[in-house]
Amino acid sequence: MLEHNHSVKKMKTSLSTTKKINGTVVLMKKNALDFNDIKAGFLDRVHEFLGFRVSLRLVSSVNADPADEYRGKLGEPSYLEEWLIKYTGVVAGESAFKVTIDWDEDIGVPGAVIIRNEHHSEFYLRTITLDDVPGHGKVFFVCNSWVYPAKRYKKDRVFFSNKAYLPNETPAPLIKHREEELEALQGTGEGKLEEWDRVYDYAYYNDLGEPDKGQKYVRPVLGGSSDHPYPRRGRTSRPPTKTDPNSESRLPLVESLDIYVPRDERFGYLKMNDFLAYSLKALSQDILPELESFTDNTLNEFDSLQEILKLYEGGIKFPENSLLSKTTENIPLEMVKQLLHEDNKPLLKFQMPQVIKEDKSAWMTDEEFAREMLAGLNPIIIRRLEEFPPQSKLDQTVYGNQNSSITKEQVEDKLNGLTVYEAIKQKRLFILDHHDSLMPYLRRINTTSTKTYASRTLLFLNENGTLKPLAIELSVPHPKGDQFGPISKVYTPAEKGVEGSIWKLAKAYVVVNDSGSHQLISHWLNTHAVMEPFVIATNRQLSVLHPIYKLLQPHFRDTMNINAFARQILINAGGIFERTVFPGKYALEMSSSLYKNWVFTEQALPRDLINRGMAVKDSSYPHGYRLLIEDYPFVVDGLEIWSAIETWVKEYCSFYYKTDNMITEDIELQSWWKDIREKGHGDKKDESGWPEMKTFDELRETCTIIIWVASALHAAINFGQYPYAGYLPNRPTISRHFMPEPGTPEFEELKSKPETVFLKTITSKFQTLLGVSLIEILSTHSSDEVYLGQRDTREWTLDAAPLQAFENFGKRLQEIEKSIMDRNTNGRWRNRVGPVKVPYTLLYPSSESGLTGKGIPNSISI
Repeated sequence: MLEHNHSVKKMKTSLSTTKKINGTVVLMKKNALDFNDIKAGFLDRVHEFLGFRVSLRLVSSVNADPADEYRGKLGEPSYLEEWLIKYTGVVAGESAFKVTIDWDEDIGVPGAVIIRNEHHSEFYLRTITLDDVPGHGKVFFVCNSWVYPAKRYKKDRVFFSNKAYLPNETPAPLIKHREEELEALQGTGEGKLEEWDRVYDYAYYNDLGEPDKGQKYVRPVLGGSSDHPYPRRGRTSRPPTKTDPNSESRLPLVESLDIYVPRDERFGYLKMNDFLAYSLKALSQDILPELESFTDNTLNEFDSLQEILKLYEGGIKFPENSLLSKTTENIPLEMVKQLLHEDNKPLLKFQMPQVIKEDKSAWMTDEEFAREMLAGLNPIIIRRLEEFPPQSKLDQTVYGNQNSSITKEQVEDKLNGLTVYEAIKQKRLFILDHHDSLMPYLRRINTTSTKTYASRTLLFLNENGTLKPLAIELSVPHPKGDQFGPISKVYTPAEKGVEGSIWKLAKAYVVVNDSGSHQLISHWLNTHAVMEPFVIATNRQLSVLHPIYKLLQPHFRDTMNINAFARQILINAGGIFERTVFPGKYALEMSSSLYKNWVFTEQALPRDLINRGMAVKDSSYPHGYRLLIEDYPFVVDGLEIWSAIETWVKEYCSFYYKTDNMITEDIELQSWWKDIREKGHGDKKDESGWPEMKTFDELRETCTIIIWVASALHAAINFGQYPYAGYLPNRPTISRHFMPEPGTPEFEELKSKPETVFLKTITSKFQTLLGVSLIEILSTHSSDEVYLGQRDTREWTLDAAPLQAFENFGKRLQEIEKSIMDRNTNGRWRNRVGPVKVPYTLLYPSSESGLTGKGIPNSISI
């Protein structure tokens, strides 16, 4: 019987149709920044010469092999050709290798390929394209993954074709491979993670402090407790510290680039080059001002606003000659180009921020102060005032009466004839309120070098659509204890004399509050930190074959890597945030407190507007909402972007999900959502506000929110940092002295030297240089950025309808770009340009690389 079966198999093999098909493998060899790794390249050639090669085997999507647990039948190994003789150059970049494959009809349509790397070194596998597969034509495999030598893996690497499948629609021969890939990505939760590992797992934020260095560097663990809830970060597997087993040890600063993230989440070589180059440029620009400070009258202080302007003017220039220009034009190395200033800009000087480019003093006006609440860095805090005086939500048994002390007599003379209650009824009173968020921490913050207030700012909507500041309330904790409530003082607008100087300082304290809130909450917490669990869960629970993985994956690019860098040098104990933002060592602890208020569904732009009282539902208006401030640039542009994303998501998802039952029966989708809620945001798993993921509308809303936060929301609050805050007097991040009081020497100095007192109060010279250097890096687009409506690979899916929907999405974004430019040139909309003459372009979808003040990258990549 066995002999008969063998004969049948032999006969079938001899009768099966075979054909040679050609393929192209696009990859990038191991590199070091702009250069190929010469040593690795040499050793790879030695291995190739000795017969240890890179092989490819087709996996059938139609015929299973019972002897291999019904996995797809495997083709014979084929090898990348001409590795020894193909010259790939010194400069890093992609190379295309041919491969000839023996195809037979038992394979049929290949649904996957197995890649085995027998070389010495890893390579980045970009794509595999098979030509003229019988009965199918071209087959594409979008890989985008580092492939290490086979000895580093327990199982060979598998890459699937670009056809999307829901789990229950997966061809049977591919099911086992699909399941095993997810198991590899989930890991075991134990053991040391190496650079070649692909494990996505969760951990608390227990690596911000360094308790082994002493009490000064102790920080609380964020996440895993009701006192300090927090989103989870990616697990790195570093050992605990010696003095605290609950804290994870940290890498030395010089090893910051080696912090573990799954290899495919690391920056590409172009992004890493740009990141390092911009960092070196920013640091070099600190050198000259610091050297000059030794000859200044006041060490570590700016003597005047004019001295600050010198940061952006003058400097050391390269000689102007055609040879230098021609040389830099032909250099392919992005990092070298950045360091050489190929545009002949001054060396050791910062680029002129837009906020002072056209007018050096317009930033001081009340109109610009208020306008930036609608079109600046942090346009998501202002809300409509619905009761007067403003009320606090803090627990009175702990904090006493924290309600506002602003009286109607202090503001009614500025309401154009209205009473306070008439203005509220007409929906024309607004508030920028940082009181409740800061007051619980303010007593501790003010024991440091910071001296600041919790602020409330009242504003009135003028007939021309601009906002007018009415009053600023500055509060500090009562010296006798929190239960006695705050000590508050109210300041009203003034232009001249000491009153004008006091009003200017009051506005500065408000901006200090807003800058800290922007950097720690709006930016770090509500985009970077809350998105990382979505990145992790998507890779753990959704196969690359899953349509929702294909939809969301571009919006997670580089997020884990930039967050890991942030933990290493920005938000850690003694890091740049603690040095440059007013909460200091309490910064991340304070963000944990405010995470308690975070609700996933409230991140949707329309719902956020309703919650802040900035819009009402009205089907007669575009996108179904009537704005109470019609000229609200962030929201006007944002609703167009939101609507475009929502339409794209709806069209895409409806191709795969025809009924609600298909969503509830999708085991990967349900595991993904459970992972996010119960692990990634585990401290909030029992709270309301999470969609149940049982209906198509819930899936559409969820994916729209994720894409909105990762792309447009992050762009709106990140890439305007340098244009507006690159000039620190406009956006100070620290205040070092309290408001001068009458009868004190400080008050007398304010009378005679208002500019000196202003500069002594806000951010110091060193903090300014450090802060501006940081935000220059954060505001810069890398040369390999991929923007909303774009993909890095045209063949990202095989399905025609989603491809058409994506093309429509791109066209809609181009229409939005035109609408934005039209609004910016329409003189009716005063808030779009303002006194500083800076057009609102932060939600303009596309951009060039560099400091542009526009562009919506797909993901939180910086």
